Amino acid sequence: MSALSSALPDFPWDLLEPAKKLAAAHPGGIVDLSIGTPVDPVPASVRQALADASDAPGYPLTAGTPQLRAAIAGWLARECRASGDLGVLPTIGSKELVAWLPTLLGVGPGDVVVIPSVCYPTYEVGVRLAGAEVVRSDSLTALGPDRRIKLIWINSPSNPTGRVLPEQHLRKVVDWARERGVTVVSDECYLSLGWETTPVSVLDDRVTGGDHTGVLAVHSLSKRSNLAGYRAGFVGGDPALVAELLAVRKHGGMIVPAPVQAAMVAALTDERHVAEQRERYAARREILRSALVKAGFEISHSEAGLYLWATRDEDCWVTVDRLAKRGILAAPGAFYGPAAARHVRIAMTATDERVAAAADRLSEPF
Repeated sequence: MSALSSALPDFPWDLLEPAKKLAAAHPGGIVDLSIGTPVDPVPASVRQALADASDAPGYPLTAGTPQLRAAIAGWLARECRASGDLGVLPTIGSKELVAWLPTLLGVGPGDVVVIPSVCYPTYEVGVRLAGAEVVRSDSLTALGPDRRIKLIWINSPSNPTGRVLPEQHLRKVVDWARERGVTVVSDECYLSLGWETTPVSVLDDRVTGGDHTGVLAVHSLSKRSNLAGYRAGFVGGDPALVAELLAVRKHGGMIVPAPVQAAMVAALTDERHVAEQRERYAARREILRSALVKAGFEISHSEAGLYLWATRDEDCWVTVDRLAKRGILAAPGAFYGPAAARHVRIAMTATDERVAAAADRLSEPF
């Protein structure tokens, strides 16, 4: 038996352990700005919905309750400006869907999946799990007439760069893919966190013309609602593709727990808590951005999302080490692709006290 793990890259965060130990040795304690895990409270209404649904002895529906499906569809219509018939499906967070989507859609050996040149590592992991070939590209022209391409991932707002793809670019990708029978999947987990621009969903009628054929959008409640611990995500788009995902996921037991489904309904039908969380992140973003610029960093893109994409125009591991000596842990750009080797990703997901501590330490001469 061959180990499947041998086909996968090293788990990125394991490589960060030495820097983490160095940062933790700082007299003032570590300021962990690497992973981007939420630190603020889960909204009270969401916790209450979870508790009220906790007496759940039976098996939940893989497809989601009627209430959850309606909540997802309503949210996509309101926030993504998507009309018409949408397929929707809850997922166990978004990472598991990203990792298994190529496999679930029948992508396999001999097929090609296109991912952004700088991107979330799990896109590549999912392609390798399916036994397909990865191509990193941000240019449709550069892909040429390769008929092996079955799926293309886009990510806007981007993790890690915070770049937002304009409506015209999204429409161009969808048109290109439809001409070739290629599925487009857009990771939109940071859609609610636009700062310098308003992100557009791939499901927006201005992109699709109201026709969702061949298009899927992946969303998460981890960031907008502080539900990373709940593992609450969903996918929406082409009803035929969603039906295929559901059919396979039923066999695989990929089911969101019933109490979490109830909590998702509460989160998707209340935007007030999202606005409050945005204000928290906006304040932290301003403090960190100002401190980084004063310390000699250049901020690239970063117009949306939960990260600042920063560079000192040096190898990212050198920057990680410099920051770790100040008790600050950042993610090296190398985690996100060869083209990112001179950047670091700085997360805004730390308490106000820790963000203030990071800003103070960044004032020390580099």
